[in-house]
Amino acid sequence: MKDIADTANGDVTGQTRITLEIFVQTACFDSVIRCANRRLFHMSRGRYDLRRRSAEDGGRKSLTGLDLEVVDHYKGTVRAVGTLSGGEGFLASLSLALGMSDAIQASMTSAVQLDTMFVDEGFGSLSENYLRLVMDELNDTASFGHRLIGIISHVNDVKESIGRSIEVTKSASGVSSARIRT
Repeated sequence: MKDIADTANGDVTGQTRITLEIFVQTACFDSVIRCANRRLFHMSRGRYDLRRRSAEDGGRKSLTGLDLEVVDHYKGTVRAVGTLSGGEGFLASLSLALGMSDAIQASMTSAVQLDTMFVDEGFGSLSENYLRLVMDELNDTASFGHRLIGIISHVNDVKESIGRSIEVTKSASGVSSARIRT
């Protein structure tokens, strides 16, 4: 029983420390990463993929297995996700969010139907080129993924690229009003 408990807790001498819980999470996370990479590769024009750093990388003995790194196909390098620019980081984050949605939808055991998603801010960190790619990806997801995507933004280029919207304004007295714009 102790050997089984040690294995489930990741306490096997001479082995990388991975608990049963982390092992199961990595299997699910790998599915999310595969879905996210289809989107990130497209939005970054073939430059980036994400990958989970394997438990063996770095020789660490602490709990590990859920760390990400970026594969830069243009430079032929692998690097930390923290090295991405603000706009690139937004692409990676959005790809992971959409990838998680895709993975949940694709799961045969999922009873969850994700019909609506909201994206809140971050658009201000995008260059004009990245903004166009992101908006195209969100529009494609809404059209072909049959999902309603709500975008919360103060960026004028984003607001102008959205066909139908609910515009919320606040008066000088602090009262908010909403109007539907088509």
